[in-house]
Amino acid sequence: MPQQKVRWAVLGAAKIATAKVIPAMQRGEWSEVVGIASRDWNKARHAADQLHVPKAYGSYEEALADPDVEAIYNPLPNHLHVPWSIRAAEAGKHVLCEKPIAMSVAECQTLIAARDRTGVRIGEAFMVRTHPQWLRSRELARSGEIGEVRAVMVAFSYFNRDPANIRQIPEFGGGAVMDIGCYAIQISRFLFGAEPVNVTARLDRDPQFQTDRLASAVLEFPSGHCAFTCSTQIVYHQRVQILGTTGRIEVEVPFNPTPDRATRLLVDRGTDLYGDGIRVEEIPACNQYTIQGDLFSRAVRGEGEVPTPLEDSLRNMAAIEAVFESARTGRMTAPATFTR
Repeated sequence: MPQQKVRWAVLGAAKIATAKVIPAMQRGEWSEVVGIASRDWNKARHAADQLHVPKAYGSYEEALADPDVEAIYNPLPNHLHVPWSIRAAEAGKHVLCEKPIAMSVAECQTLIAARDRTGVRIGEAFMVRTHPQWLRSRELARSGEIGEVRAVMVAFSYFNRDPANIRQIPEFGGGAVMDIGCYAIQISRFLFGAEPVNVTARLDRDPQFQTDRLASAVLEFPSGHCAFTCSTQIVYHQRVQILGTTGRIEVEVPFNPTPDRATRLLVDRGTDLYGDGIRVEEIPACNQYTIQGDLFSRAVRGEGEVPTPLEDSLRNMAAIEAVFESARTGRMTAPATFTR
């Protein structure tokens, strides 16, 4: 147990914060949510009352100015991630920011410079990287049980054509790739332990919103490929297949497992096509947002590292940019590389 929990404030009352992240962090051993900020004080007060959070702020600036707040969780719309994360850092607050943390490689580099200048901790909220099912999946993939990993196949989709939804606004970072395709890129990099060297992608854009509603891409890694399809306008579905030379691993609910149910990994020896060679590993129920919050809080207290540091975010953003560039030009595109 820590000597003192890290005191958090949340910028905005987004659904991801009020329905998932704040309740999860409130159950953590290292995290304490002390305030919720909104540009509408009544909205902040209502959310704070519903979640039994002691403070409500009528502006984001008020939260950043509170000396009792040590860390900020930033679930604002994508285009506000970097501006408000920089303002939080300049106020001396550590920052856990929702994914994708930036709108571009250049914007992510600006955030890295702010982190280095201010000396605070900043991380991207890719909660999947800390879930035990993914730690175990990577362990199995590297153990040799399925041979050499050669392909990662990802399907991730849902249906939403609500014109009021912020994910339908291109200039705010809307669309399938930024919202959910980023997970496919992140998890393939996590599994291969390397960066893609080339990307080939195709997008289908909504004629009304002009956001990418269907995206498919192949990421070429030094030792294999990731092929993914993501969409904001097809059936609600998600699966990941990790294919090796002698077997495969299927992650049943890879990105949004419910915290009250165990998750399952299907490890297939590949003896036939009917599943006789499958054994099931059950991962006990857990809340990936609780784990993420506590690991970040531990890093703030000097007990470990930020789960998804900005250097990783920069490389994920480079792959995202390559997806868009390949789709735009119709050609294979190499993601930007970095020395640090």
